[in-house]
Amino acid sequence: MAGGVGEGGERVAETSGRSGEPRARRALSGAAMKLPVGSHVVDTRTGRVGIVMGHEGPYLQLRPYGGGKEWDADPEAVRHATPAERLSAATALANARSRGEVP
Repeated sequence: MAGGVGEGGERVAETSGRSGEPRARRALSGAAMKLPVGSHVVDTRTGRVGIVMGHEGPYLQLRPYGGGKEWDADPEAVRHATPAERLSAATALANARSRGEVP
């Protein structure tokens, strides 16, 4: 199985069918894989970077990078955070601390 990025930026997997059928592309999302607790993710509906704190029913429980109030996210709307997104979240937290906005 090979993979790539679809037109909308989603992760996709290519699978080859039997009897020489053309390859099908299917989106890989949080529902296709159970994200482990501690994973850094992006909630694509809000654009927020969070850390997976748990699984409650059909939802993922996410906590903002650096702490704060948890929120529920639809696994279909969550993807792994890139290293650049993780760095951006860490920088934003450091800046907020330097301004005295967070303890």
